[in-house]
Amino acid sequence: MSTQEQHSSRSRPRLRVPDLPEAFLAPPGARERIGLEVEAGVLDETTGLAAPYGGPHGMAALLRQVLRERGGSPRWAGEVLTGVHLPDGTKLTLEHGGQLEYSSPPADDLVTLVAAMRRTMEDMAALAGQHGLAIVPGGNLPFDRVDTAPWVPTVRGGVMRTYFAGLGPEGEGAPHIMRLSTSTQTTLDHLSEDDLASKLRVQAAASPVVAALLVNSPLYAGRLDGVLSHRCRDWLRMDPRRVGSPRPALRTPLTAKALTDWALGLPMIYRHSPTGYRLAGPRTFADHLRDGFDDGTFAGWDDWLSHLDQIYTTVRVRRNLETRAPDGPPYPHIPALPALWTGLTYHAPSREAAWELLRHYTPEETEAAQRALPADGLATRLGGDTARDLAGRLLALARAGLEARVHAGLEQPEAPAYLDPLDEILDTDETFAEQTARHWRTTYRNDPARYVKAHRVPPAV
Repeated sequence: MSTQEQHSSRSRPRLRVPDLPEAFLAPPGARERIGLEVEAGVLDETTGLAAPYGGPHGMAALLRQVLRERGGSPRWAGEVLTGVHLPDGTKLTLEHGGQLEYSSPPADDLVTLVAAMRRTMEDMAALAGQHGLAIVPGGNLPFDRVDTAPWVPTVRGGVMRTYFAGLGPEGEGAPHIMRLSTSTQTTLDHLSEDDLASKLRVQAAASPVVAALLVNSPLYAGRLDGVLSHRCRDWLRMDPRRVGSPRPALRTPLTAKALTDWALGLPMIYRHSPTGYRLAGPRTFADHLRDGFDDGTFAGWDDWLSHLDQIYTTVRVRRNLETRAPDGPPYPHIPALPALWTGLTYHAPSREAAWELLRHYTPEETEAAQRALPADGLATRLGGDTARDLAGRLLALARAGLEARVHAGLEQPEAPAYLDPLDEILDTDETFAEQTARHWRTTYRNDPARYVKAHRVPPAV
């Protein structure tokens, strides 16, 4: 950094602790909308292995084709093409292992949200098919190994790998998450500080139950080993300070200040400075705020927002709430997940009833359930209850919430039916992971090509 840049940075107003809670508060005019993120592997149709980043049929080539044929604006990490923002507000970006992430524009209702997702995902599937590739959502890349899967060659990814490697056993799940995991995430709004507390505590309390219901990553390197969610298992080994439930969510009082104090006490992984991405060191954000960074500059608002993005809890808290706990469902059943979270979150009576159901479980019981669910699925116990029983009660509340929204004109009539695949899981006592394991041994005959054909997003005609 030049002397002039250092002087400019030092002369800016210092970021102060009282400024920080604003990052958790709803912006003026906020209203309840729904966002959806779908991460998917882009797999070779025959081998099931993830596409490389480079080459004529790699992920960079696919993104360039999107730019040529669908328009939009490219997104770069240095000289590395990492995404495309489409004209309709959709964002297509690459995760660290080349997984494709679809991010929707916010929608007012579920049917509109799902229709937009289907159009874009199936359009992308048609483009990918021209390269001999298939787009496959779910919970992980099922046929790659962590030591052979591709990396997208960004500086930030390398910095993150260095950080997690330095944690030893506590960070050993990070390469698996970065390189192999996929998920489906729902983003929902809060309207005030009290509304934030009401919604966040329910989402955090329900997350292990929802994750147990949605386990869907039983294959690793093309093998079954009895784990129902390799993704959820790997999250347990990715720096315990920044994963699991957001700590203030299961305690009272739950305020923006409580969230701020918690985040201040966590270490920052990296910082994007004028000279590029670099490790922020082992210190907490509170340390950086007080003492500045090693280059003589002080923390700014962008640093604070970046730090919040480096916290990977089951619900990521910012000016909205991003639910992150469960694996991604199979493509036909993706709508079930935003429907479940919307019904529980946006209908106050359902939300209050869900909190009454879950409020007595301790943080320790919640953490124990998160540790158990990768292997136990619906048999996971939260306190003295099974995830199976609790999921049934949460599904009934979510359906009541959606039906109330339909009655109020906030949802279209078909929205409650999005929950039907989750009711079927409870009726059959067979999760998506167990369905996949059964088919892998029978219908698919241990053949990656048959798996890909069954699980791929159908291309638009």
